[in-house]
Amino acid sequence: MSARSKARTRALEVLFEAEQRSVSAFDAIRARREKTDQTINPYTMDLVEGVVAMQEQIDEFLSTYSQGWTLDRMPSVDRIILRLGTWELLYNDEVPDKVAISEAVELAKALSTDESPAFINGLLGRLQELKPSLLA
Repeated sequence: MSARSKARTRALEVLFEAEQRSVSAFDAIRARREKTDQTINPYTMDLVEGVVAMQEQIDEFLSTYSQGWTLDRMPSVDRIILRLGTWELLYNDEVPDKVAISEAVELAKALSTDESPAFINGLLGRLQELKPSLLA
């Protein structure tokens, strides 16, 4: 597993923990640092900071283009994977679009339901198609 793949997994864990505990992602990171000797990869921080900073707009895009699923109805893991994938797809020029989508699908394969990879692939693929107009 590449360093960036590990960073994505760790970012997902942090964002999931924060959501489940109703704390900020930064509080979740701080708690991890205080309770363990865990080092937080710089790209994990980039992901968490990016998702937190753009979450309102990301959630708006996900809500608008998700067919048949509101954000509240999505499994938490899927919602967080979609937020991470959307941030990489739309706001991180260092990651090629296909890589952002592929990595999100791989996270879903490893951590979510059997239906989740196809759903995540379809929704992120739609956002990729719309990317020029979404960022205009």
